[in-house]
Amino acid sequence: MADILRYPEYHVYRGLQKPLEMFGMRGRYIYWAAGTVGGGIIAFFVCYILSGFLLAVIVTAVIFAIGGGLIAIKQHLGLHSKKAPKGIFIVAKLWEGYRHIDDNQQ
Repeated sequence: MADILRYPEYHVYRGLQKPLEMFGMRGRYIYWAAGTVGGGIIAFFVCYILSGFLLAVIVTAVIFAIGGGLIAIKQHLGLHSKKAPKGIFIVAKLWEGYRHIDDNQQ
């Protein structure tokens, strides 16, 4: 009874502030990859029915390449990448025309 078998422990809870990660892709790019694969498969079937195997393979490869390239570029820019305007913006007279109405005034 002295030799108790211990199983390895795995932490499942990752915390709320960490993004979902699968196959090296994070967050929303997992859905982009699923859409790319789904679109490629549908395009393969449609092209195979309409024209033939060779064109279907070429179209599918192009869709996978474009989708994979966009995912790689966007993920490299960051998970929370947003357009940041360059320059200095001065907002003058922001509150012009603003009128405060008290609760006592009707």
